[in-house]
Amino acid sequence: MDEDGYLFLTDRKAFTVISGGVNIYPQEIEDCLTLHPKVADVAVIGVPDAEMGESVHAVVQPEPEAAPGAGTAGVELERELLAYLRERLAGYKVPRSVEFTERLPRTPTGKLAKGALKRRIAAAT
Repeated sequence: MDEDGYLFLTDRKAFTVISGGVNIYPQEIEDCLTLHPKVADVAVIGVPDAEMGESVHAVVQPEPEAAPGAGTAGVELERELLAYLRERLAGYKVPRSVEFTERLPRTPTGKLAKGALKRRIAAAT
């Protein structure tokens, strides 16, 4: 809020992924993945990429019955989700990497905490 009481929303633009000079809007990819029956929740963010500046990264909370667990099940689910996206989105919008999590971070009001997610992923790399 500014001193006059006006509220400014800056979240969406701040999370635009710029890969190879192209703007990629995470919401479009999230909307598509959310429609997949094995996806309970999803966040799409940009992660550093030496060649492209950023690359698209999806963090997926699978439905309980689709949870990949250990072994090759995670690889199979990742392949399934990426194939699903390739049928529906331009190739440059398809995430280069996918990770699975039990729960995505959300604020008390239910908003996805992408800043916290980006910081966690940056700290892990």
